[in-house]
Amino acid sequence: MAQLRQDYDKFIERDTAVVVAGPDNAKKFQDYFSEHNLDFVGLPDPKHSVLKLYGQQVKIFKFGRMPAQLLIDKEGTVRFVHYGHDMTDIPKTSEMLELIDSIS
Repeated sequence: MAQLRQDYDKFIERDTAVVVAGPDNAKKFQDYFSEHNLDFVGLPDPKHSVLKLYGQQVKIFKFGRMPAQLLIDKEGTVRFVHYGHDMTDIPKTSEMLELIDSIS
């Protein structure tokens, strides 16, 4: 999330919202986002409702939810999906920005 924080303005320049969904409750999310001064949206998903909508996996032997990056346009169409195989399998911010530019 540090890279997202660093590049957040680049998403704003592209009229793109950044939403981070995670398994923690609202209090933990609020505390984490406040502590790390994150400007983007944090969406608590302790019941995995969002996870189920977009097919994100939970792997108990890999400590829970696997990372997933989705690019959803303003009409609600999913334009890009990347499901990570482990916690380090996350597309670079520059790749996400290139994708945004290619569909704009």
